[in-house]
Amino acid sequence: MKSSAALPLDARLQAGVARLVGRLPGALARALSFAPPLVIDGQTLDPHVQGIRALRAPLNRHGLCQPNVAAGRTRYVREAVALRSAPTPIGSVRDLSVPGAAGPLDARLYAPVQPSSDLLVYFHGGGYVLGDLDTHDEPCRLLCRHARTMVLSVAYRLAPEHPFPAPVDDAIAAVRWACDQAASLGAARVSVGGDSAGGCLATAAARALADSPHAPAAQLLIYPLVEAQARSRSHELFGRAGLFLTDEDCADFVRHYAANAADERASPLRSTAFAGQPAALVVTAGFDILRDEGMAYARALRDAGSSVRELSCPSLVHGFLHMTPVVPAAALAVHAIASEWRALLDAHGNITAPSRPTE
Repeated sequence: MKSSAALPLDARLQAGVARLVGRLPGALARALSFAPPLVIDGQTLDPHVQGIRALRAPLNRHGLCQPNVAAGRTRYVREAVALRSAPTPIGSVRDLSVPGAAGPLDARLYAPVQPSSDLLVYFHGGGYVLGDLDTHDEPCRLLCRHARTMVLSVAYRLAPEHPFPAPVDDAIAAVRWACDQAASLGAARVSVGGDSAGGCLATAAARALADSPHAPAAQLLIYPLVEAQARSRSHELFGRAGLFLTDEDCADFVRHYAANAADERASPLRSTAFAGQPAALVVTAGFDILRDEGMAYARALRDAGSSVRELSCPSLVHGFLHMTPVVPAAALAVHAIASEWRALLDAHGNITAPSRPTE
């Protein structure tokens, strides 16, 4: 894992300022924006997010993939790593390699202090272009600790070097491997999850493996990107509001990732077949352009007979998983996600692990 001490001075200064804002009372944090509370669609933006957003804006004028992919990747890693404080303690962490669709993939296995028979195969967000094991190390630690589950974080291939469907194929291959190796990993049940683009990959794996010996038991979808083209009302409300994920960012991601964004593996909300999908926890953020698509996907699953839990975080923005060290409400939200995920798994205790295929 990358050390924050090795980051450039400007990244460390920005992170230091954000941490100071996070320690302020909400009213003082919001006052740093020199603006009244931001209210959109009947929701009020978290005061710490509003303060950090105002301080960050002059220093981050580029979109997530701008001025080019390489710069965007470097910036994304720097921001995620710089915000980290001491890593959340868990039982153990080890790096390993898992087979992808076209070769080995880096992965990281997190285990809680108390042994767990549940394994969550997790795919990071970043629009299929950004992100890695380090950017999502702390979110995976939090899920591991507070949901009391093993987490296998998988670094799938990224676009534009590996466009659609390469990340989808890697996700499916990783879940297959985890099911085949469940016993050796100490798991009795394998589920799948992810945030943003990783949430879409989780849905693709769940769909592809349904009714097979490798079918995941449940799916955790955190502000998932489930519609790659159509604009919902939440796009209209938040796409140009400077709330950490913009219309321009989404357009860049799609341009780099998928020539055919209408394919249901890239836009699963367009599917006409939702029956037979595993139980799901769908998490949405109130100030997120992907909010309405996530809610629509939860409805589609429920209407098709799947057991669905929804968790709304109305004051937060896309990407709040990375804000837990500096936004108290984000930390509480991640704890709530972990609690709901544990509750979903416990409520479906009769779901057995996918059986190993016969030789």
